[in-house]
Amino acid sequence: MIGKNGVMHQKSLSFAKSIVSAYRYLTDERKEFVLSKQILRSGTSIGANIAESQYAVSRKDFLNKLYIALKECAETLYWLELLRDCAYITQTQYKELQENCEELRKILSAATKTLRENNS
Repeated sequence: MIGKNGVMHQKSLSFAKSIVSAYRYLTDERKEFVLSKQILRSGTSIGANIAESQYAVSRKDFLNKLYIALKECAETLYWLELLRDCAYITQTQYKELQENCEELRKILSAATKTLRENNS
């Protein structure tokens, strides 16, 4: 279930809140403004696309919104890795965010695969 009470919605909302907190940390404490804006955009876009999928005009549109969310997960994982490698976040900070993002990626990957197979 993807609606407001669904696992995907809840996990993406929780992840977005973590990303907002990370953004605040990066800008306030680390004085990093470029990479932090990138991760803010991609990390919060995951849930936004999941929410938008609820109002898709067709199954194809629904699947497309979930694919966009999946791509945003991949982008967010990239920014997390870069932030860690450039020492803007600690390994501990990275691991927590990466694990949550990876969990979302797996959920979205499974959902898109199932939808794609059911459309065939």
